Amino acid sequence: MRTSQPKTIYLSEYRVPDFLVDHVDLRFELFEEGARVHSTMTMRRNPEASGSGEQLELNGDSLTLESVHLDGRALQAGEYEDRGEWLVVPSVPDAFELKVVTWIEPQNNTRLEGLYKSSGMFCTQCEAEGFRCITYFPDRPDVMARYRTRIEADKAAYPILLSNGNDVDRGDLDGGRHYVTWEDPFPKPSYLFALVAGDLVEQRDSFTTLSGRDIDLRIYIEPRNAEKTDHAMDSLKRAMRWDEEVYGREYDLDIFMIVAVDDFNMGAMENKGLNIFNSSCVLARPESETDMAFQRIESIVAHEYFHNWSGNRVTCRDWFQLSLKEGFTVFRDSQFSADMGSPTVNRIENATLLRTAQFAEDGGPMAHPVRPASYMEISNFYTLTIYEKGAEVVRMIHTLLGPELFRQGSDLYFQRHDGEAVTTDDFVKAMEDASAKDLGQFRLWYEQAGTPELVVEDDYDKAEQVYRLTIRQSIPDTPGQTDKKPQHIPFAVGLLDTEGNDIPLTLAGESGSGEPTRVLELTEREHVFEFTGVGSRPVPSLLRNFSAPVRVNYPWNRDQLMFLMSHDSDGFNRWDAGQRLAVDVIHEVSGHAETEVDPRLINASRTLLDDRDADQALVAKMLQLPSEAYLIELAEQADVQTIHHARERVLKALATALRDDLMACYQRQQPAESYQVTPEDVASRSLRNMALAWLLHIGDEEARDLALAQFQSATNMTDQSGALRALVNSPFEEERSRALDAFYQQWHRDPQVVEQWFSIQASSPVSGDLAAVRRLLEHEAFDWKNPNKIRHVVGAFAGQNLVHFHDQDGSGYQFLADTIRRLDDSNPQIAARLTAPLTRWRKFAHVYSEGMRKALESVRDKDGLSRDVYEIVHKSLAE
Repeated sequence: MRTSQPKTIYLSEYRVPDFLVDHVDLRFELFEEGARVHSTMTMRRNPEASGSGEQLELNGDSLTLESVHLDGRALQAGEYEDRGEWLVVPSVPDAFELKVVTWIEPQNNTRLEGLYKSSGMFCTQCEAEGFRCITYFPDRPDVMARYRTRIEADKAAYPILLSNGNDVDRGDLDGGRHYVTWEDPFPKPSYLFALVAGDLVEQRDSFTTLSGRDIDLRIYIEPRNAEKTDHAMDSLKRAMRWDEEVYGREYDLDIFMIVAVDDFNMGAMENKGLNIFNSSCVLARPESETDMAFQRIESIVAHEYFHNWSGNRVTCRDWFQLSLKEGFTVFRDSQFSADMGSPTVNRIENATLLRTAQFAEDGGPMAHPVRPASYMEISNFYTLTIYEKGAEVVRMIHTLLGPELFRQGSDLYFQRHDGEAVTTDDFVKAMEDASAKDLGQFRLWYEQAGTPELVVEDDYDKAEQVYRLTIRQSIPDTPGQTDKKPQHIPFAVGLLDTEGNDIPLTLAGESGSGEPTRVLELTEREHVFEFTGVGSRPVPSLLRNFSAPVRVNYPWNRDQLMFLMSHDSDGFNRWDAGQRLAVDVIHEVSGHAETEVDPRLINASRTLLDDRDADQALVAKMLQLPSEAYLIELAEQADVQTIHHARERVLKALATALRDDLMACYQRQQPAESYQVTPEDVASRSLRNMALAWLLHIGDEEARDLALAQFQSATNMTDQSGALRALVNSPFEEERSRALDAFYQQWHRDPQVVEQWFSIQASSPVSGDLAAVRRLLEHEAFDWKNPNKIRHVVGAFAGQNLVHFHDQDGSGYQFLADTIRRLDDSNPQIAARLTAPLTRWRKFAHVYSEGMRKALESVRDKDGLSRDVYEIVHKSLAE
């Protein structure tokens, strides 16, 4: 087992591996009581390693070692050491064959790392360090080998046997057993190894590449899910074509497989040619999954497929470089999603996640650069900073270079490093070499933690018709980093004249008419930009399309914000202006019962509701008030109850004043005859269900009857769950209870829908108090071994139901701490991820922070605390 004594690993201490593995021959004997793993490695000393000596050290975790053979000779006791986490062979030649036989117990593997069983199916999760739970191996991403894998199992119980690569041999064995052999022609690190064995049904399709090759596509699922794969298959084919057309990347094997697994710690895993997915991220049909689920599945299927090049063919040298593959691939899947749907809405959703959750991570005790300098447990660094901020860093390179030069840079990157394990510096260097643009200062985005803050001031000289912008940048201190250098920031701006038209932007010293949007490159702590030929004082549109992951501080007044909401040609900034206006109004009424809600917000919302010609997808986003989580992030010392009640007051004022407009909007947005996930249809359903939720929030009886009718007649899950959520968050207790019971009875055989049912209740600020959440944990459908169930109850309560989680008596904090302590023994990865809501205790007012700190201390004091949780808790409590 892993030791609970953590050791810090530093990027500065990286050295190349002492030994390389050219080929791995694996044989798995799968039984109900366990699995025997035969691993034969063709190894050689690394010519680039210095001073390694003759000793060979291989990683291991929770393994029972049965035998070791070196060049065909069985090693005796004294010729090797089994140290649990290491297998040490004191003396090996320069080139040799090592065979290791281990015994493991997948059926007892609750950590869901390495090889484990899920619903009677064998499956693997090897990223980041799970392969060492299967066999002894140099388990690091810069050791890349070719794999041949033979799987043997009972044919009746496990008719499907899968691994990476191509199926090269199969046959029957004695005793009702059979085997299949898979060979992967491409070298890969051990974290990309995959195995699946189970009683599954197969959905097949094909894809013809632009060069004319036919690719066999397969999705494997349990028989009950056979009707839920069409959307994932279509998404896969769209992603394959898009990657060919936009990046020139063609798939390289003859077969591409996806497997859906119920028990999975992550969303999905990009194992070469055999992607393993959390069931919730691949299974969908209109009756049982929402619009959001359909969009999420399309994005995740694309993300894992895109990894075939940005992660598999070119992988990361070490885990400090994790964003090399994840940030680049998130950027690619975001581009894909924008092309498949509404680019503006996609950008709003990306920015919302960053500004609410990633900025909070940047401001907390676990703040780290996109390329961390150290870690104790790598699983703790699968973070929003690595993924989402890493994607924004790539996006900024795309903005600075432009689409054509960026494509040349990506082509050069793939060509130069195909089959290699590389670094973020290698990626940036390829972009530099292709574009001839100096990105030396830009590399600070990978090295410095924290969210840059931009203070913007302006001045208008009417006589000279010159408009000046003064921009100052700074980056707050974060753990281990102070006095940070200014970063290279692409800052997109526009200026609107008195009629709301874009002013062509020409900087002092330039000639000719400029573009309506200008990307200013910030490199110093302070810049002054002068725009000439500006006939009247403009309204600035700053950080258009969220051109960099920064905070912008500029003193817009409410009239200016309403002007931007109505006229800005940049859709993102129209939305952002509305968010800033709503934040200002919520702050104004916070703690002031006598203060009226500014009618300008009500009028702006009415105009949006009644505008049938506007982009309805954008309208749906603009009508949503800033979340409580975002309001907490904006606060110096957050008072959760005050924030909640202020936001509620504004929401009820809007819903009351706009009652007739909301009812008209609901009636106007009638369901389409057939379900489609088009931007127009998604926007229509979003507006319809938002209007219903707002009306139910103020206890409107006509809306209650409409919600009950919609709940009973809905032909898709978006509308049925929308009606259910509105009822659950309404004052109508009897109707809420009946609807919840009816929903469960209708869907209790579908685990993914039951997860929605759990989440709707656990996240409800009206009915989801701690007592209700405890009752959900005792429900027949809840399973402590299933990460999805835990996330949809405990995670939804702590992460979304902020008013109840942050009850001032501290009961929510202690509940979460007790849950973390319980899970730490069985699944430390999930336990560590649940710890996040407690880590920023210093962000909150004293009445909350003391309870959060005590809860963290109770976790810290648990005996045998895992490395995963230890790192987060100790960093959170550090002075």
